Amino acid sequence: MSESTGNNRRVRVRGIYATALTKLALDASWTVVDASAPIERRFDADFDSAAHDVAIETTGDRQGVGVAGAPTAVESLTNRLADIGIDTCWWRDPAPVGTVIDGRITDTTGRGAIVDLGSVEGYLPFGAVERHIDTGETVRVQVRESTPPWSDSRHQLGGEIRVSTDLVTLRPEDGSPTVDSHDDAAARELLGMAELLEIDAPDGWRIRWQHAATDASMAELRGALETATAQAETVIAELAGDGVEDADGNETPREVFSQQAGTWCWFGRESRFALDRRRREVTETMAGHHRIKAGSENASSAVDFVESLCSGGEISDDDAGFPFAVVADNFGPTVGDEIAINHGKPDGRLFSLGSGTVTERDADSITLVRKLSGGGRYDGLDLPRSDGDTATTSFQEGRWWYPTVYRDRDGELIGTYVNVCTPLECFPDGVRYIDLHVDVLKYPDGTIERVDDDELDGAVDAGEISEELAEKARAVATALETSLS
Repeated sequence: MSESTGNNRRVRVRGIYATALTKLALDASWTVVDASAPIERRFDADFDSAAHDVAIETTGDRQGVGVAGAPTAVESLTNRLADIGIDTCWWRDPAPVGTVIDGRITDTTGRGAIVDLGSVEGYLPFGAVERHIDTGETVRVQVRESTPPWSDSRHQLGGEIRVSTDLVTLRPEDGSPTVDSHDDAAARELLGMAELLEIDAPDGWRIRWQHAATDASMAELRGALETATAQAETVIAELAGDGVEDADGNETPREVFSQQAGTWCWFGRESRFALDRRRREVTETMAGHHRIKAGSENASSAVDFVESLCSGGEISDDDAGFPFAVVADNFGPTVGDEIAINHGKPDGRLFSLGSGTVTERDADSITLVRKLSGGGRYDGLDLPRSDGDTATTSFQEGRWWYPTVYRDRDGELIGTYVNVCTPLECFPDGVRYIDLHVDVLKYPDGTIERVDDDELDGAVDAGEISEELAEKARAVATALETSLS
């Protein structure tokens, strides 16, 4: 990828956060390229269709964004995203799109193989490789699609090694250059211009121009092809290398080549409201715009509909006026719904603590009841769990903690566990937050105990939680100790 120099990075933005993040990029004196039609209307500007150094894409679940591109541009942009709000958390992608890895097959399914890539797993369809593969083998793969750490999906892999920039792809096959475009006239013009570059792909590699290249300048075409050619030559050299063996003589997963860097940013509730404020500087934005859009596709469409019909004087733009009850009435959760407790971890992973039935809901909170099975012990309380026990949890939208009251089948109190977390969001299919480790427990005899401060400190040392976020968690835990006493 040919990268622009200095602070004038070129960024491409897509998804539900596009307006706010376009404003963020422009405020940082970055160049926004390949903007969508709505973005051009809102900013009353014509954005170039040039190559980009870094791309921002909203994740499939709308909880955050993926950032991918040239390493220095990714680092610079991620640092800006991290400052959006106290509950913006981010993690490096250990295997960005385009990365070539010698992975180990750990299992096979009916149509493909599960591949250990080192830090993450990938899925390789059998049809993507020419030979038979089986468990225990080492296979050379390339990442076609990466997934955020909180997703339960695996990276999607391919067997053919390609080299790509945003304008051109080189594939290991013979043939004349081609253009991936439905505009035949533009494709012919591009091929004629490309001949003037007098840059040949390495022997055995074929040039495939992307449609975006039809709008690129000669300088951009040259930069893209030079970058891709240099990367292909690196790949050729690296592919000739031997795999790395572990102490038992087995080849271990190793990165052969990486074309770009990547990060994943998860936006918490306060960050979404901060994005609302930035978007409001550009166009009409109702209270809770991004919070509502993150909940479901239907809710996202409804926000667009309301904002297109109403003027600033007709819709509330006061963040404190977020209409949780109205949103929940129309999109959930409502009484009787079965929803999950989506427990995010500071290292980026996401676990479900189980599902429960919504038994109560008011203007800003829901109550969830779960029936528990026997076996094991209650975390923190270190008391046995029996069949028929219940867990009653109250979630208040926007609060930095939530209590779970455990009772036995006869209704006798077992204990109360108060979890400290990022501000709660009660979405239609589940409650979501990131756990901040430190918790406060209350036993039936009234004893109060605070636990896991050491784990919070460890998360800060590991760079998983900012010191600002950790200080907030400690302050919340201290206040809970006082109020529960």
